[in-house]
Amino acid sequence: MDLEEKLKQLESKHREAEQGGGESRIARQHQAGKMTARERLGILLDEGSFEEIDKFVVHRCTDFGMASQKVPSDGVVTGYGQIDGRHVYVFAQDFTVFGGSLSEAYAAKICKIMDLAMKSGTPVIGLNDSGGARIQEGVVSLAGYADIFLRNTLASGVVPQISAILGPCAGGAVYSPAITDFIFMVHKTSYMFITGPDVIRTVTHEDVTKAELGGATAHSEISGVAHFAMTDEEHCLLGIRELLSFIPSNNMEDPPTKATSDPPDRTDPALNQLVPVDPNLPYDIKDLIRSVADDHYFFEVHEDFARNIVVGFARLNGRSVGIVANQPAHLAGTLDIDSSVKGARFIRFCDAFGIPLIVFEDVPGFLPGVSQEHGGIIRHGAKLLYAFAEATVPKITLITRKAYGGAYCVMASKQIRADINYAYPTAEIAVMGPTGAVEILYRKEIKEHSDSDSFKKEKIEEFREKFANPYVAAERGYVDQIIEPQFTRPKLIRALELTANKRDTNPPKKHGNIPL
Repeated sequence: MDLEEKLKQLESKHREAEQGGGESRIARQHQAGKMTARERLGILLDEGSFEEIDKFVVHRCTDFGMASQKVPSDGVVTGYGQIDGRHVYVFAQDFTVFGGSLSEAYAAKICKIMDLAMKSGTPVIGLNDSGGARIQEGVVSLAGYADIFLRNTLASGVVPQISAILGPCAGGAVYSPAITDFIFMVHKTSYMFITGPDVIRTVTHEDVTKAELGGATAHSEISGVAHFAMTDEEHCLLGIRELLSFIPSNNMEDPPTKATSDPPDRTDPALNQLVPVDPNLPYDIKDLIRSVADDHYFFEVHEDFARNIVVGFARLNGRSVGIVANQPAHLAGTLDIDSSVKGARFIRFCDAFGIPLIVFEDVPGFLPGVSQEHGGIIRHGAKLLYAFAEATVPKITLITRKAYGGAYCVMASKQIRADINYAYPTAEIAVMGPTGAVEILYRKEIKEHSDSDSFKKEKIEEFREKFANPYVAAERGYVDQIIEPQFTRPKLIRALELTANKRDTNPPKKHGNIPL
């Protein structure tokens, strides 16, 4: 066979691999509102940058008539490419081939690119669309999942790992995305669950649809498993590109910077009116975040879950930062189980990849209630405290209004190694709010006073004057500066510049024991 014939053979092999499960199955994929694996990679990656690895791999199973059903690539497309000129490793499960089910060879392909990613310090992106383990291969396919889980775990905190759920993801298969840093889902076409509706109906007699059980809405709003719920696949894939623009390629690199025309000394007089005079009135903390961010742009993470805390990425003078903020517009900004876990996980990601943290604090305390106590608010709240205390990246805290009790300590206070702590003149820093404090301190006098309402009001104002203000904390050095709100952006940018070369360490140890 001469070279020309060999090249024709190669071209034929390429075409065969790129056809996946064939035209009819590709058509069914499109009818279901889903793209093929290769179409997805075409949107995710820079044009012409994809280089495929193991294109001609086939499964090794000979049972159940599988010996005659060998398809090149074996249900998963793997390789590397670029996103905005930065290298990434990718795998895209192909539902048109055996329903995207995982085989021994399939798992080996994924493991190979994950190993390469670890060696080169390159992010890994997984596009999931699979029916689960390939039944015909039995325990070998389960071992393949375990091989992937191990690599997910070892890569955690070394290179960013991003998962997109673009179809079914069920049973043990869910645990690979669950270990990764961010999960994207798509409304109407993606599902994640350990056991499906049929099994649940048989075992617990609960009647539930796939969407109600494990759809994008369920996981982005209720369980918190998904960080992003997108309207369609294209939106999802472009969202992954946007997320990557804020994070470094590995834990040894600095976060990426982006040129901006937004002046670093820009002020916003409207911020002077943002926090209401009445401490019981709500306001939207996102107005503050967008005001100070470059070009007023904030890339929110976990937007629909635990909305009493806001997390996400922004840029300040071109530098990527992680934002953690209490949200007075939801549950008055109190910390509860879900918000504590949400905040802790985001903080630990930023710390692992050297992304500075900006904290906007307005927290009246932890959410009271039997369900919270029995649900373990002590343990879950400790996760948030642990994450902030453990983090060694630059930490800059701004108290806008309430900072009461243990919640003050938790939200990156000076005592848990925050670097720069600011406060607005409206800040109230105390063991508890003035009303609650007065009711305890003057319980007897209030009962005995002839005009108890007037007496109580007088004592509340007196307490606020003496204790619930930022100047008491500033006298102790717990607050470094009390700033006028309109100057928030330039103050934060200067603090970031000051802490840019920060070096902080934790005591030598194998690892801590975060209260999981």
